[in-house]
Amino acid sequence: MTSEQFITKDTITAFFADLQDRICQSLEVADGTGQFRTDAWERPGGGGGRSRTIVDGAVIEKGGVGFSAVHGEATEATLRSLNLTEPAEFYATGVSIVLHPRNPMVPIIHMNVRYFEMSSGQSWFGGGIDLTPHYVVEEDARWFHKNLKMVCDRHDETYYPKFKTWADDYFYIPHRQETRGIGGIFFDYLKPVDAAHKADLFAFVQDVGNAFAPIYTHFMHQNRDLSFGDREKQWQLLRRGRYVEFNLVWDRGTKFGLETNGRTESILMSMPPQANWTYDFRPESGSREEDTLNWLRKGVDWA
Repeated sequence: MTSEQFITKDTITAFFADLQDRICQSLEVADGTGQFRTDAWERPGGGGGRSRTIVDGAVIEKGGVGFSAVHGEATEATLRSLNLTEPAEFYATGVSIVLHPRNPMVPIIHMNVRYFEMSSGQSWFGGGIDLTPHYVVEEDARWFHKNLKMVCDRHDETYYPKFKTWADDYFYIPHRQETRGIGGIFFDYLKPVDAAHKADLFAFVQDVGNAFAPIYTHFMHQNRDLSFGDREKQWQLLRRGRYVEFNLVWDRGTKFGLETNGRTESILMSMPPQANWTYDFRPESGSREEDTLNWLRKGVDWA
């Protein structure tokens, strides 16, 4: 029996549960004062998870690191999205993270890694990491993308350009005609064709998950003590408002969670502690705020 044959949903689930533990430990150390609260929950339709939240840390004002492993009968909407006509059971597991920092000079970050399996025989991996700076700093953006490219290139040199474009398209706010941030990588429906391919895809997803903590703790340490004032805080609240708009209107993960009767508190723990909307806000010409908006577009060659 080869090692590839051991890549089952239980193997994948165990990795995701451990990944949640390791990421929370790294974030607590980097923050210095913040501690995660664990809220274990069960899904009425089957399965459950652990929602871990952190509030009022030295660096992280509010954040969530969620792990779930849920199963049950797929909804009609899910079946339609998969072009399935017969009823089927699903199994879904993964880790999802959103962190909102206290200092506007520290970026918001999101990561999701997931595995989905249907009783009809289909299975696939998905996920990605993207960064949403309140103020775009070109050097930081390039460092972030170069690190993601290195992760991708270890597995397939076609991954980064393909998944970077996918992130640009996915994390786009059509009604604002701007990207949510500087993107990153996004991938979905990576379907294994055999056991060896499944092992390869799982190894890639593992590398993406393991890259999260070193990348974000770098920004926590580098930017946590940078100075800011009321102007920067007000801008941070406006950018958080854009984040809310994307998550509630466009994000497929939010919609899937609500459609499958997921736990509302866990689904919406990505929301910031505070956000703001100012009517027809226009930044000053030549300001850092205007410069940031000019970067929020598709197709920037960061790497």
